[in-house]
Formats: sequence, structure tokens, C-alpha cells
Amino acid sequence: MEKHQEYPYQHRDINWLSFNDRVLQEAADKSNPLYERLKFIAIFSSNLDEYFRVRVSQMRQLKRVDKSIRKKLALRPSKFVKQLLVKVKSQQEELGTIFFDHIVPELKDNNIHLLGYKTIKESYIELVKEYYRTHLRQKIHTDIVEASKTSDIFLENQHLYFLVPFENEKKYGIVNIPSTEYDRFIEVKKDNDQHFIAFLDDIIKANIEDIFPDKKVTGSYSIKLSRDAELYLDQELDGTLADLIHESLSQRDVGQATRLLYDERMPKDVRKNIRKSLGLGKIDMVAGGKYHNFHDFFGFPNPTENKGLEAQPLKTIKHKELESANSYFDVIRKKDQLVHFPFMSFDYVQRFIDQASQDEHVEEIKISLYRVANESALTDALLRALKNGKKVTVFVEAKARFDEENNIKWGRIFEKHGARVIYSYPRIKVHSKVLLILRRENDKKKRYAYIGTGNFNAKTSKNYCDHGLFTADKKITKDLLRTFKVLQGDLIIPRASSLLISPFTTRSTFESLIRQEIDHSKNGKGGYITAKMNQLEDRGMINLLYQASQAGVHIRLIVRGFSSLVPQLKGISENIEITSIVDRFLEHGRIYKFHNAGDPIMYTGSADWMSRNLDRRIEVLTPINDPDIYAELDDILDLQLSDNVKARIHTPEENNPMVQAKDGDKKIRSQEEIYKYLEQKHS
Repeated sequence: MEKHQEYPYQHRDINWLSFNDRVLQEAADKSNPLYERLKFIAIFSSNLDEYFRVRVSQMRQLKRVDKSIRKKLALRPSKFVKQLLVKVKSQQEELGTIFFDHIVPELKDNNIHLLGYKTIKESYIELVKEYYRTHLRQKIHTDIVEASKTSDIFLENQHLYFLVPFENEKKYGIVNIPSTEYDRFIEVKKDNDQHFIAFLDDIIKANIEDIFPDKKVTGSYSIKLSRDAELYLDQELDGTLADLIHESLSQRDVGQATRLLYDERMPKDVRKNIRKSLGLGKIDMVAGGKYHNFHDFFGFPNPTENKGLEAQPLKTIKHKELESANSYFDVIRKKDQLVHFPFMSFDYVQRFIDQASQDEHVEEIKISLYRVANESALTDALLRALKNGKKVTVFVEAKARFDEENNIKWGRIFEKHGARVIYSYPRIKVHSKVLLILRRENDKKKRYAYIGTGNFNAKTSKNYCDHGLFTADKKITKDLLRTFKVLQGDLIIPRASSLLISPFTTRSTFESLIRQEIDHSKNGKGGYITAKMNQLEDRGMINLLYQASQAGVHIRLIVRGFSSLVPQLKGISENIEITSIVDRFLEHGRIYKFHNAGDPIMYTGSADWMSRNLDRRIEVLTPINDPDIYAELDDILDLQLSDNVKARIHTPEENNPMVQAKDGDKKIRSQEEIYKYLEQKHS
């Protein structure tokens, strides 16, 4: 029996922390405008919160699986969480250094003084007391909790609180910090061009003794509880493991606590008390700084007129063909069109739907919505289509993490107005970003499609780098119609001839294309694979890439987030190079290119090379058939491969070294170069 080679893999959760390291690198990079660095601090904090709510939550779920099953599957969640916490602690310490030792002094150099608690007590106490009496007093709520006893106190997920111990009492107080109702940062004084800003936390802390007038307060320590995001385990794990876990768990605790972040100065006995009161384990206690929820720095005020502190808005590029088109149908019928966000406006997608809603020849609109914007021109256009008698089918993903409530709300609104609304299935997500319009032309139905890499969301399109294809290609639109029939329950298998559709043809097609490159390399025709994605985790795909590398195929990957593939290992992956680009905008597009012995094949769409995207989600990737569209995406891919300003190298050590420009080479910051490229192309 043939013995299979054992391949190395990075653990996805450890490698994800390496991605957050790259975000911290941007926060520390002084070539970025100061407020951009604050934004990266906010991104780092937001990422870490989600990490605990989702990934660490999963580890806790695994811990509750029967021990015999855990042993059989070699699951050691507690040990692994401890390993994660060591890395997280190091990152938080680095964050503190970047913020307090570099950013706060630079704010001061620009006449923005972020006051510490000690300074407030010494010089601004009357101002903050007045602010508290005028604005905050009515919004403060307190609880008194018995020490060392389990309490029924409920701390809201991700909300900020103070824990306040009292002298000679076996009780402590809990005080809310109403940062969801008030700005987190308050300008307490302006003196000419000097601006003095305080944390909301410190304003409340300065009034703690007034909040507990009958107590002898001995301290006040910030705390924040992260709760389970109700992760759908079957979306993250392979089918066999998911089944075992589902059978093992009789119920899942909705909102289970996964982390208590506390001020590291908190005395040991006080930590013990709060842990017991909340029913937490030692592993759930994570030491932090005086301030939590640094994601609030997304809203840090700039009271100055210094525009150099912030990244300046880009002038939106106008698409040469779509900008002035009275009928998108006429333009798309003649030729495929490609849009790029955030460099172009999402209005092109919304106008397409709006034109369809008012076009007398349009009979039907079908769309899949993964993250629905709260209110937008897109939702208005769909409602307008219904009002105008169009048949509208909306597939709403009810399990889009953190967007479930809004998605279901909009599903009900569409239903109320006459749309056919289909919600997601129990064990599968619909992650595709697709739109199909059926129009009556010359007594026949003509199909028009939009297939994107990003969500139908105008807000996120301003921050995410994505691509979207408008096409009337007969094969592509026929496959897309079949995909919607699967979603509608009218077909079981779409039998696509052009599109890649998960979980039906995506994996098998990609595997076949990789094996084809292996054959070309062995036959002296050269083997080359270039791919850009968000995450790389699927071991089947990774093993094939390892085999391709060993067969001499040159593999160049851009992976923004985590990657379980270990590159540049002699004899295993020495022909695989991986870089990651972290810059002003979030890289979110997926492009896959296979050399095919000089007749290259390219796909773009919604799927990463992750098991869930290949096997447990409805995903759609489209081939790029139009030679002009192919050249445009290829040029963009080349610019990103050439980035030597914001690109980092994935290494076996996971230390994120920057790509260095060679002597005499032009500095290429790919996002800026892509903007210039598109600006020239559409001028």
C-alpha cells in the first residue's frame, strides 16, 4: 500500500494572529497619516474581539465535547487557547507601546492632547465633574455584587464597565460606561488652537466616589466581557467532525462568555471575585490595559484643520462605458464590463438594478444577499421593482455572522412587498455575490448578470477592494440561472458548463487545473499558478499545491489573511511564494490564474481556498472570457505581485518581513498604482 507523505501545516488560528500582526505594523508605520494609524489600531482591536467571539468560542465548544471524542480526534482546546493567549498578550503589549509611546505624543505635537486620568485629576477635575453632572449622571447604572459568590449579574457583550472594590467589604460595585450612547472621546477644553480630549472612561472614573457616596472606594478597574458569537460549527469544520460534535452537545449556550478582559493592575483577590461571580474559568481571564474597546478609535475626533493628519479621499473614477450609459443593457449586451471598488462607485451596481426596476422589458430580478446594507439605493431599487410589477426573488443569508438580524429584517420587508424570499439552509451558507436580470427582447428572454467578489453593500464597497463583472454571456448567464434554480429548490445539481459553483464543481475544477499545471511542468511546457485570495486553509488544495511545487510548478500567491500552507520549505514548497498586502483598503478580491501552457485560464468570484467555501457554501466564480477584461485583471494582479511598499512575506517563522525594493527598482504601492492604472484606462 502506498504511503502518503505527511505535509506540514500552519495552524489557521495562530496564523490569523500573524495577520493581526500585519495590521499592527501599519499602526506603527510613520509613513501613514496619523489618523490612518489610529484606524489600524481600531481595526486590530475589532479583529481581536471577533477572534475571541468566534475562534476562541469554538475552542470552548470543543472543550465541552465528550473527552473520549476529543482524545480520538486529538483535540486539546485548553492547551491551544493558552498558546493563543501568550501571543495575544504580546500583541496587546505592542499595541500599548505604539499607542502611548508614539501616537499620543504625536497627537500632542499636532495640538491634540489626549488626557490621562492623572492629568485630569490634577488639572481638569472641575471641568469633568461638570460634564458628568450635566451629561452622564442619568445614564450611569450600578450593581452591588457579593464577592466570591456566583451572581446573576449580566454584563452585556463587548460593553465597558468599571469594577469598583470597597474597603473592608466583601462586596464590589459594577458601573457601566455608556460608550454606545455617548462619544468615547470628549473634548473637555479648547484653548486657542489647543484641544484637550478625555476618555469617557476617565470622566466617569473621576466621579466614582460620587457614584458610591456611602462607600470607601479603593480602586476602579475597567473590564469587558466577550460572548460567544453563536458560531455555526458545521460551517467551520469538516463534516465528520461537525457531526460528532453536534451529537456530543445536547445544547449550546447562546451568549456564553469567552473572555473577560480586565485592567492588569486589578488585585489578585479582586480578579478572583469577579471570575467566580461570572462563573468563568481561569483561562477566560485576559489581562489588558486601562482602556478597552480600542475599536472606538474609528470615531476619534480631529478638531484641527490639519488635513495632513488623515488620508485624503480619492476622486472616484468614472467608468468609461457605464458612467454615461442610458441603458446598461445596451452596453453589457455588446461587451462584458468590469468595475473595481473602492476606486469606482458602487452606484454602478445600484443603477443597474434601478434601470431594471423601471425598464418595461425586464420581467424578473434574482439576487443573493449575504450582508444587506441597512438602507441603500439597492434595497430601494428592489422595492421599486416590486412596485412596478417585476417578479423579484431574493435569497437572504440568515447566518451571515453579526448581520443575521438585519438580513432577516430586510427579508421580511421584501416579502411584505411581494418578493419571493428564500432564507438559507440549515447546514449550508450562501456566500455568492450574484445578480441575474431576465429581460424580454425580440420575444425571447435575454439574461444579464453581475458576479462579484464583494457584498451588495455600498458602505463596505468604500473600504474593500473588490471586482465585479457585468456580462450577458449566454453560457455564464445560463449557469447562473441554474444556480438560482438550486437556491429556489427547483434543481438539485446545476450541471454548470462555465461557472464554478460550490459545492458542486469548484473543488474538482481547481484540482483538475492544478494537476494540469503539474503535467505541463513534467512535460517541459512550464507550470505556473498565480492566485489571490483572502484565506488559504483547505488541506486538499494545500497538498496539491505542495505536489505541484515538487513537480516544478511555480506558484505565486497573495493571501491577505491566514494561510495554513508553509511556503519556502526545501523539497516541499520551495517553489511557492506567498505575500500579503495590508494597506489603506481591505484586500478582498479573489483572482485565480492558471498558465495552461500559454493559453491562460482565469476565474474571479466569491470563494477562497477554504473547505467551507469549496464544500459547504454556495459560491460562484466566473471565467474571464473577454480578452480586454482578462488583460485588465491580469495587469492588476501583476501590480499586486510587484508591491514592495505594503506587501509582507509569509514565512515558516510567521514573522511578516516586508518585501524590500531592490536597488534601482521603482517603489510600487499597489493600491495607489492600481488607482492610477484605472484612472488612465477610463480617462
